[in-house]
Amino acid sequence: MIDRPAELRVFIADDEAPARLRLRALLSDIAPELPNRVVGEAANGHEALDALQALPPHDAADLALVDIRMPGMDGIELAAHLGRLPTPPTLVFCTAYDQYAVRAFELNAVDYLLKPVRAARLLDALRRVPGRAVPADVVQSLLPGGRLHLSCSERGRILLVPVRDVLYLRAELKYVTARTAEREYLLEEPLAALEQEFASRFVRIHRSCLVARDAVVGFEQVRDGTDGHWAVVLKGLEERLPVSRRQWAQVKAEFAETGRG
Repeated sequence: MIDRPAELRVFIADDEAPARLRLRALLSDIAPELPNRVVGEAANGHEALDALQALPPHDAADLALVDIRMPGMDGIELAAHLGRLPTPPTLVFCTAYDQYAVRAFELNAVDYLLKPVRAARLLDALRRVPGRAVPADVVQSLLPGGRLHLSCSERGRILLVPVRDVLYLRAELKYVTARTAEREYLLEEPLAALEQEFASRFVRIHRSCLVARDAVVGFEQVRDGTDGHWAVVLKGLEERLPVSRRQWAQVKAEFAETGRG
């Protein structure tokens, strides 16, 4: 007697309802050869992240079919955040005729389906599900402009923090604090990696602190006894962030043309 493969739990993320419907139909067509069950759908990365985290253990997705181009958060950035889950689903990306994306996936050995998806190709991709997440360095190579959100784990869930809302990033012990106007978030990412990824948005003012260029409204001198130092004034915060003497000349030059230096 031949053992039938275990049922594969599949999640679908695509902003177009007809595309999701087509994938459901194709999954139904190949079910006799590869038993599978759709455990959820989403129209963008935000919805997908929430839905995947909300699935009960017996419905946890083994694999997610993820469209690349989705509003709000695309499929590549979704991969970056799903990698933080204890047991992330394997991702197979779906893409239209975008040769740049296809070439990037081929170079990084990331599985993808070219739209319109065909049943035979879908079956082949699902049969090769190895249970692996897309490596972080691969995700970053596919996101040359950087993520639109940072993610942190809080009370067993992944929270998303829009990068545009972050006023500063400060390294403290083994964490990095991301400060918005409302609150702080703890990130488990090295400050140096964040500086490299978001070089166009943040500037280093201290070996342990980066500030958002757009949030800087000026500088003020702070006296420490007979000595003193410069501090950054940030929009919407009373807190002042010290600029190290080593960084001051570079920071001053950075903002001189804007009138804030």
